Amino acid sequence: MMPAMPVEAIPARGGVGLRLTRGQTLRVLDPIGGQSGDLMAFASGDPGEWLSNGRSFDYGGKIYFSTGDVLYSNLSRPMLTITADDVGRHDFLYASCSVEMFRIQYGVEGYHPNCLDNLTRALDSVGAAPRWMPTAFNFFMNAVVQPDGRLVIEPPRSRAGDSISLRAEIDLAIGLTACSAALCNGGRAQPLAYEILEA
Repeated sequence: MMPAMPVEAIPARGGVGLRLTRGQTLRVLDPIGGQSGDLMAFASGDPGEWLSNGRSFDYGGKIYFSTGDVLYSNLSRPMLTITADDVGRHDFLYASCSVEMFRIQYGVEGYHPNCLDNLTRALDSVGAAPRWMPTAFNFFMNAVVQPDGRLVIEPPRSRAGDSISLRAEIDLAIGLTACSAALCNGGRAQPLAYEILEA
């Protein structure tokens, strides 16, 4: 595959919006290592069709996704196929961090940058403002399910230069973030990067 555009930055605690056409591949890179992010997708032109963790769990028969796995929409259509993955551990359970989450879990009063707002702004920037935000695919986030069902968030396994590549199976509006929550990133917030590759 040849790059359709140069590598672009996702600022620390920030987000970007973009569009993918069917067959294009989104490659998300961790340039420094140890940083997670959120990815949310909607069918192009249809805010009623979105990336669904539940349908992906149903059809994949698993909660951890990696190379070769398909992520489905709420209407049971394949949306994204993971074509390459250097990390192998991502989360599809946790909701995007929000102002309320920072208040409840971290005791932060007032505004704090967060993935929910960043995804909303990112999707709005490409004309796909969502009515509500479903659960995002939290790439590089390392949430481990314990035998008793508890969830433990450990530092991401991604190292400098690691990436995940996802091929669009339909035309998509995409929101990407570099997560703001210190717990998900080994205690620090750093930038990520991405590029779009043609088939």
